[in-house]
Amino acid sequence: MAMKSSDVRTSFLQYFEERDHRLVPSAPLVPHGDPTLLFTNAGMVQFKDYFLGVSAPPSPRAVTSQKCLRVSGKHNDLENVGPSARHHTFFEMLGNFSFGDYFKEEAIRFGWELVTEVWGLDPNHLSATVFEEDDEAAELWRQLSSLPPERIRRCGAADNFWAMGDTGPCGPCSEIFIDRQPETPEVDWEEGTESGRYLEIWNLVFMQFERAKDGSQKPLPKPSVDTGAGLERVAAVLQGVDSNYDTDLFQPIIAEAAELASVRYGAAVESDVSLRVIADHLRAVGFLLADGVIPSNEGRGYVLRRILRRAVRHGMMLGLEEPFLHRLVPTLGGIFVEAYPELRATESASRATVEAEEEKFLATLATGTRQIQEAIAAFGEGEARVLDGGTVFRLYDTYGLPLETIREVAEEERFTVDEEGFDRELESQRRRSRADLGAAKHDLAAIYSALAGDGELPATEFDGYRQLQMPAARILGLGRDHGEGADRTERLAAGESGVALLDRTVLYAESGGQVADQGSVRWAGGSARVTDVQKDGGGHFFHFLTIDEGELAVGDEVALGVPEEVRRATEKNHTATHLLHAALRELLGDGVRQAGSLVAPDRLRFDFTHGHALESEDLEAIEARVNHWVQEAVPVGIENRSYGDAIAAGAMALFGEKYGDRVRTVEVPGFSLELCGGCHVRNTGEIGLFSLTAERGIASGVRRIEAVGGAAALELDRERRRRLADVALELGVSEERAPLEIGALKKRLKALEKELSELRMRMVTGDASSATEVAGIRLLVREVPPGPAGEFRNMADVLRGKLGSGAVVLASRDDERVSLITAVSEDLTARLPAGRLAGRIAALVGGKGGGRPDFAQAGGRRPESLPDALASVPRLVEELVAETETVGAEP
Repeated sequence: MAMKSSDVRTSFLQYFEERDHRLVPSAPLVPHGDPTLLFTNAGMVQFKDYFLGVSAPPSPRAVTSQKCLRVSGKHNDLENVGPSARHHTFFEMLGNFSFGDYFKEEAIRFGWELVTEVWGLDPNHLSATVFEEDDEAAELWRQLSSLPPERIRRCGAADNFWAMGDTGPCGPCSEIFIDRQPETPEVDWEEGTESGRYLEIWNLVFMQFERAKDGSQKPLPKPSVDTGAGLERVAAVLQGVDSNYDTDLFQPIIAEAAELASVRYGAAVESDVSLRVIADHLRAVGFLLADGVIPSNEGRGYVLRRILRRAVRHGMMLGLEEPFLHRLVPTLGGIFVEAYPELRATESASRATVEAEEEKFLATLATGTRQIQEAIAAFGEGEARVLDGGTVFRLYDTYGLPLETIREVAEEERFTVDEEGFDRELESQRRRSRADLGAAKHDLAAIYSALAGDGELPATEFDGYRQLQMPAARILGLGRDHGEGADRTERLAAGESGVALLDRTVLYAESGGQVADQGSVRWAGGSARVTDVQKDGGGHFFHFLTIDEGELAVGDEVALGVPEEVRRATEKNHTATHLLHAALRELLGDGVRQAGSLVAPDRLRFDFTHGHALESEDLEAIEARVNHWVQEAVPVGIENRSYGDAIAAGAMALFGEKYGDRVRTVEVPGFSLELCGGCHVRNTGEIGLFSLTAERGIASGVRRIEAVGGAAALELDRERRRRLADVALELGVSEERAPLEIGALKKRLKALEKELSELRMRMVTGDASSATEVAGIRLLVREVPPGPAGEFRNMADVLRGKLGSGAVVLASRDDERVSLITAVSEDLTARLPAGRLAGRIAALVGGKGGGRPDFAQAGGRRPESLPDALASVPRLVEELVAETETVGAEP
């Protein structure tokens, strides 16, 4: 019987656990502390600091099954997904790692033994590759395997040499290949690998050297091993299928999608591609949502939205015109129920988010034609009929319209699309996203490397939970800020800014939504202000500071302090955030999960998954529930325990966060239990008062609540009472009657606005007798007072009806803009197209515009030119009629 994918994963992990490898859970798809990556794209990402020597690993050996996503940069497989049998956005990388422990011999022995003895692959169907200069690896393969010399192939650096970057750790690779068609005659190696007959199933990277800027390489003091085997490929081999999509990792999704679309998988190439895209993209969407990424218009959320919408587009190609992708979410959770329980835990919220995003996209597509036509109408007379790259990208980026849709509509209007320009704009946006991502956080790895030099610095001891003043801490490293990082220095003088690493601190480093502390550093003869604190995965706290007086040097003993009032306010808001989270889940259901937060001294913000806006009654109930627990003055329990014990006790873990074996739990007994490293009150009564300030949607299926606690909530309450008193005084009624009086005033205002609109309409459209005849066409030209756009269009429509046969030109202006409308009766559109007339008038007022032959809008930015432009309309009509009649007369 073929081995299930879950058994492949389990057998791999167990094999290495039995050989003293520490089983490390998959890191989230969002890399923590690494601003250089959008997503985790390889198994070694979470171990990067160990390989760089930034921090020490808890064990010299590790094994993982790592969630990975490749949709950007050089690792971009998105466009190959579907047509290819083995390209994916989301995939799992099985990997075993040695951090300066074993090296080539053990790595090769482990790999060969697992592949041939545990997985049972026939050695006669296997080959190995080594770097062309790696004689050691080639000899080890001869000694440790049964491979004949002709199946141990040497390859160049492009295939068998790995590097972390232009500089840093690097080394040769060795790969294991399997012949997928052993019963047929052998073919040339290059032909076999290109066709997929000789399939790579495992890559062993030997980190042996460190590469300098000049390209030279020196041996690493502790050579390491980084391996990777794609679960999807291995499963396909062990299940005896030609495509990864034919494994049990994809088939349940494909089968359900095919049933929804009433198609059969394997019946047609086009529908098979769409079904594979849907299955692949659902996996990426589901895991991204479970790791806390939400759809948005930037960064990771933008990538998630693009993948989701691509899946929906392929559903439409199969005839699925209604939201369908959310219906497949439970199937995804069923496939990974044992390995990744977070999919089940977030299933309800993920379904709501996916469905909301699908509905939003389908609505966007429904209005897409109008958006594209308006862009086309903006082109002036005589301009090239090409939608430029900037316009196409705006439609793609702002309105979410797929390039295929833009192209189809443009072709219907006899326009072409500048796809090269679009590609340039898209790449510019990607560069901006990468730059924004890199600038979003300090590059702590580079700063640590600069401050530590060739040595290692110990982790910082944080004692800020227990005290806010620390009389004695020591400066271990200093860096001078140069705008894009820091250069190592021995001292900083007054007026300079830089970063300091200390052996101990009481200043909290930004994490878990809580902002960093700002505080003071004092020493004999000097002082500095700390403006930010960040920490890396190795527990080093980076204090970003400015020297106010004196000189600070490495080795100095300093005193640290955090303003008590500020920290206490932060603690109140952080505990209030936990209570808010619990209240939301209690009142709205377990489908609510945290999607982001901000805890600051003056406010808190909580993002959560929910399908629709909250009613005022819901908000009042949530606020009342939190305040109930505040008034109960419940002691807050904080405890360090094992991760397993915490989860078993019901602790809420924030998906997307990386947790160690030991975790800190914060508990309000009977109400809230969360994993959290933040600062909290000792008793809920310290919060004093909790007040909601806002609730709104920020993405499909994601809401945001903003609130304040403590003194800020009391001040907000006082300010609200002051404003109510001012409104009541202005209205001349009691505070109790103020809302009723405002409602009555709004009703009277609405009636007056309606009366005014009807009066303007009668004044403008009451008489069409002023129309003149131009080129045999009745023409009515008027400037009207500014008003709502809908009213403006109605005026033109009414006047065109009064003329019966003719053309209407209406214009209005304010201090900055001109608005124009042209309306032509159906019998005259061939002689006088409204869109072309609008474009010519607009050109006289510094604008452009156009539209349909019977109705068009335009605008301009020279209101002072409007009288002359309207006076020119008869001449423009004569010219256009002459042109159209000349064209119509040509044979």
